Amino acid sequence: MKPTLSDHDRRRLDARVAEAEKRTGIQIVLSVIRRSDSYAELPWKAFALGASAAGLILFLLYGSSFDWYPDVTPLLMVTGILASGAAFALLGITIPRFAKFFLPDSRAEVEVRQYAKTLFLDRELFATQGRRGILLLVSLFEHRVVILPDKWLAQRLTEEHVRNMIAAMTPLLKRKQVTQAFDAGLDYLSGVLTTASPEIHGDELPNAIIEEEGI
Repeated sequence: MKPTLSDHDRRRLDARVAEAEKRTGIQIVLSVIRRSDSYAELPWKAFALGASAAGLILFLLYGSSFDWYPDVTPLLMVTGILASGAAFALLGITIPRFAKFFLPDSRAEVEVRQYAKTLFLDRELFATQGRRGILLLVSLFEHRVVILPDKWLAQRLTEEHVRNMIAAMTPLLKRKQVTQAFDAGLDYLSGVLTTASPEIHGDELPNAIIEEEGI
């Protein structure tokens, strides 16, 4: 898969993560996911919209022009409806922005959060001294940010802090400014958290950004 971030951006963010970890005493992992689910139903929703719209238009046109075109067959109308539905379905497959029109916010939120939780467990991000890890995950297709702090950190990073951090990152992500979105998240963490445990200096989790195609 083609990387979302350039080598320069990766190196800069790696350095920023190391700096933020030293400042806060926590372990930070950044992740970029292209999409958190296949959303197999989206092309079918697009098909339904295209077919319904074409059916309505053809019905109205046929009713108003029957006297001029009495030989228009139902088969021709059905073909037009199916062709329109197929065209919309193809757009839903090939153009992410068009497909996203059919994705409810609630579904996107659930899928991105589920992907983040699975990644947290699969990569063993909980394996830190004192459970001080945190995952900052962005999912590009859904334009969603998920912040997952581990147990110890969750007691100090309130829900309001998490909401504010997401609010700072999301507008940048929607403008496809992924690096700047991570910058905003790291700035917020560094501003909210003081040094949590000065005696912990080593890197328990890799600073390298996790980038995956997703599902």
